[in-house]
Amino acid sequence: MLDEWTLIHNGGQSHAADDHAESYDVSAGPRNIGNQIFSVDTLERNASKGHGIVTCMSAGNNAIVVGTNKGWLIRYDFGGGDSYELDLSVSRTGDQHVHRVFVDPGGRHCLAVLLGTGGAETYYTHAKWRKPRMLSKLKGLVINAVAWNRQQITEASTRDIILGTEGGQLYETVIEEKDKKEKHLKLLFELTELREPFASLQMETTGTGAATRYYVMAVTTTRLYTFTGTGSLEALFAAYSDRIVHFTELPGEMPNSEIHFFYKQRRAAHFAWLSGAGIYYGNLYLGSSQSNSGHGDDNFVENKALFEYSKLEKEQELTKPQSFVLSEFHFLLLCDNKVKVVNRVNQKVREELQFDHDFDSISGGILGLCSDATAGVFYAYDENSIFEISVHDEGQDMWQVYLELKEYAAALEHCKNALQRDQVYLAQAESAFSTKDFMRAASFYAKTNYILSFEEIALKFVAVGEQDALRTFLLRKLDNLGRDDRSQITMISTWATELYLDKINRLLLDDDKQAGVVPSSPDENNTEYQNILREFRDFLSDCKDVVDEATTVKLLGSYGRVDELVFFASLKEQHETVIHHYIQQGEARKALELLQKPNVSPELQYKFAPDLIMLDPYETVEAWMVANNLNPRRLIPALMRYSSEPRTKDETHEAIKYLEFCVQRLQNEDSAVHNLLLSLYTKQGDESALLRFLQCKYGKGRHGRPDIFYDPKYALRLCLKEERMRACVYIYSMMGMHEEAVALALQSWQWQRQTRLKMMKTCGRSSGLWLPSMLLSRRRGQNGRIFVRQ
Repeated sequence: MLDEWTLIHNGGQSHAADDHAESYDVSAGPRNIGNQIFSVDTLERNASKGHGIVTCMSAGNNAIVVGTNKGWLIRYDFGGGDSYELDLSVSRTGDQHVHRVFVDPGGRHCLAVLLGTGGAETYYTHAKWRKPRMLSKLKGLVINAVAWNRQQITEASTRDIILGTEGGQLYETVIEEKDKKEKHLKLLFELTELREPFASLQMETTGTGAATRYYVMAVTTTRLYTFTGTGSLEALFAAYSDRIVHFTELPGEMPNSEIHFFYKQRRAAHFAWLSGAGIYYGNLYLGSSQSNSGHGDDNFVENKALFEYSKLEKEQELTKPQSFVLSEFHFLLLCDNKVKVVNRVNQKVREELQFDHDFDSISGGILGLCSDATAGVFYAYDENSIFEISVHDEGQDMWQVYLELKEYAAALEHCKNALQRDQVYLAQAESAFSTKDFMRAASFYAKTNYILSFEEIALKFVAVGEQDALRTFLLRKLDNLGRDDRSQITMISTWATELYLDKINRLLLDDDKQAGVVPSSPDENNTEYQNILREFRDFLSDCKDVVDEATTVKLLGSYGRVDELVFFASLKEQHETVIHHYIQQGEARKALELLQKPNVSPELQYKFAPDLIMLDPYETVEAWMVANNLNPRRLIPALMRYSSEPRTKDETHEAIKYLEFCVQRLQNEDSAVHNLLLSLYTKQGDESALLRFLQCKYGKGRHGRPDIFYDPKYALRLCLKEERMRACVYIYSMMGMHEEAVALALQSWQWQRQTRLKMMKTCGRSSGLWLPSMLLSRRRGQNGRIFVRQ
């Protein structure tokens, strides 16, 4: 069986494997594993436009805003909008530099914090404006962080946003573009236990019915605070006035502490915090049932982990990152004017990004990184230049990363082609095989197509004697083959049939050995036997159209599985075989039920009619009477065979019952049917039924049809033979042979008065038959009276 498969399999799979050979090396994995995922390009060499040096930068929706040490804002719009320069230090004396700049994800709203000798001032500008507006209520507050309401923000309004200050406070404000000022400023929260500046903020919202649930994460140089609640921001933070605020504290300080969300399908999917101890990160489960039942980050943060900075430089002195951004699978860490790309899943450095050193401004070093989550790009900036960090197929090797960690489901999710999936399935199969979990291994081996051949896998199970696992492998392989693999499907299904039969046979032998008897039939309580038998029948049902019929019948017969052979025959609509089996088993009712099915040829009714009526006359006749597609003439041989057998006096004559049904109910006009019914009547002890049949004119009233359908001459011969004198006299009279009728009547001593009177009336007074009739009457009369009237 395995050799036959090899011939077929090799012919069908070699071309498919060759098609992929150029893009895949089985031993080394995909050839693009070494491709750079991130690349750096210089976007703008004179970012400050001559207005000093760059101090900060922010981006959103292909718009970039940079702040300078001379109090200028320079806006670059790469999405088709306007670019312009704004001077925030107009009419102010002394040094004025932009401390922070914040652009909303849509690139329309911008907040800039100006620090100078006069203190801190916060300005608001819109993408359509050419003149910034100072927010008077924020004067004196040093804003370090802004959390935008991404889900509700519009072009005309920022909606509710959170401001984090140097003094450790969180404020809420709303800015309307048409009002050109903040609507209000509300203190939401203030650190009291450990007063530290808030360095970075992130906020996400979800809808919970009519209410909005907020998720807020705020970081200082040493702590990560989490807040969650429904209603409004004010209600959310008010709820923390009488309960403990949850925070995570890590050792070490990070003056440039940052927190970022990564957004997938417009929702925050995971977060990362640049802390003194390392990158603290995890997944966000927003809107889940967990987040509705309690407080603290444990309710919406899971799979938390810490990436330690020691993994960046194993041999050199530890250097903490100056800045970082977060992508779907990586951390981009700014370290010593280089960006190190760290895979957050396996915590390994994948690549390093170098910046262009061919100009003077680089001497000041890269100042920071920022991300444009809407556009999906990242930026780096120094004192005078902007660099764009592009992403190219970030998940290209994630399937291997997850595979190394044995996270097979995630590995499969990130596979890009069938060959990569083969690697994952093979790893799962080998792992299960090594732990002797052969059934599980068989399922995974069956999903592979190119790395290992069918023969190699089959031989693995043969070598360890795992027939059950081999059968499972074949069955799962069938599930994974396409309709075009007809030859492989037929071969595998036939092999699986043989393995099923072998398993059933072994269970029988084991059962009989335990009982100490010759192999015969299993114990009905043998659950394993019953299960495998049921499974085998299900397999035959599923594969009836793909197995080789002749081979399957031969296998079933060679193993002596008669019941399964009949079952298979019924699946293949080999009704003759099935009916023959039922008759042999004396199960006439089952045979008749099968014959009544619409897809069964009526010819089988006639073929098996003699056997069935002899086996169960009542059920057979009842079935015939229900059927509406039978020709009674073709059932005559069966009826005659049945009628030739002796039966008790009280037993119903089923042949007569069926013929009467045909004549009376079906109005059958076939003379053969009427003649047979008449012949059966002649053999009855009682002549009354015969006389009623002879006298009944079934054709009367039918246009163009005779009154009777039986042959009178044939009827006369039968009645004479069976000495049915009254019937003979009637037939003679009906045929107009009156003299013969009277002569026959004179010979019968059983003549009744009524019959004689009817004959005299029929013959008429002038007939020459009066004299014999009167002599007979005189001879039979007790008082000598003559029963003749003039």
